Amino acid sequence: MRRIYHKILKLLDFNGRDWTVFLLSLLLAFSIWLIHNLSLRYSEFIQVPVRVQCGIEGHADISSNVVDVVARCQTSGYNVLRSERRLDSSPMILPVDLSVLHHKSGETFYLTPDGLQEYAHLIFGENVTVEYFLSDTLFFRFPYESHKKVPVYPVHILRFAPQYIGEGMLTIEPDSVVLYGEPSHLDNIGVVMTEAIKLDGIRSNVHGMARLERVKGIRMSADAVRYSQNVTRYVEMSSVVSIQGRNVPADKELRIYPSTAEVTFRCVFPAPPDIIGSVRFYIDYNDFMNSLNGKCTVKADHLPPEIIGFETSPRVFDCVVNERL
Repeated sequence: MRRIYHKILKLLDFNGRDWTVFLLSLLLAFSIWLIHNLSLRYSEFIQVPVRVQCGIEGHADISSNVVDVVARCQTSGYNVLRSERRLDSSPMILPVDLSVLHHKSGETFYLTPDGLQEYAHLIFGENVTVEYFLSDTLFFRFPYESHKKVPVYPVHILRFAPQYIGEGMLTIEPDSVVLYGEPSHLDNIGVVMTEAIKLDGIRSNVHGMARLERVKGIRMSADAVRYSQNVTRYVEMSSVVSIQGRNVPADKELRIYPSTAEVTFRCVFPAPPDIIGSVRFYIDYNDFMNSLNGKCTVKADHLPPEIIGFETSPRVFDCVVNERL
């Protein structure tokens, strides 16, 4: 056999090196042919197994069943091969908006071709043109889940630069989330907290995202919230004011000790002149009646919007009620 092989090589006048070049050339030609054909566009039926993900209140986050999405598509040979390999892999998770998912009954929801068209690039790929969907309507089952809506509590440490202060409370959006899980787990949860929001040297309005603290065995309708805090610059102004009684019955006399207080106002910068002239401080008789030891704090009215806060010294006042003679 070896003698015949050498006779053939001698007849073809090929040595070993020539055969190596020949085989490499043949492999290169085949590669060019394959790349060329795979880059061409074809019209083929493509099938993709899909599970739908959607935040439906009271239902599971992901459909329990898998549905094959079949469409006639114009695409390259690469995508045709990729789609065939996808049939042997796990189904893709397709996140959809609640507006395109229609409720049939109970746990059953469905997608129409119009809704699928919006997500064609996610299902089949970016370089695919869908001619038409073979399936008219696709049905998905989202099992019921125990759920509960709870408020979100923002954990925050905000340190402002000198003469800057937060205007109002820190706001979050959304201010509540829906929890899903076993009833025994849900019963013990009354609030969800954010991760700590720590900011220093604040001089202007702040906003951002804060993740929610995860609870083992519980799924949440959101995993983060948006927060914002308005910030303003202020100046401090002090004044000594008298403390009056308010809503005192005609046959009673409310005595307040001390009857005056030093008040430090925090006013927006720049503060208008005589901004504190119209402010009145008082102790409500009803607050005194509801107190346990006759000690009360003052209230203020006619506060202009430029005053963003105040502190009194002292903070607590002793009150005594006498019969009016």
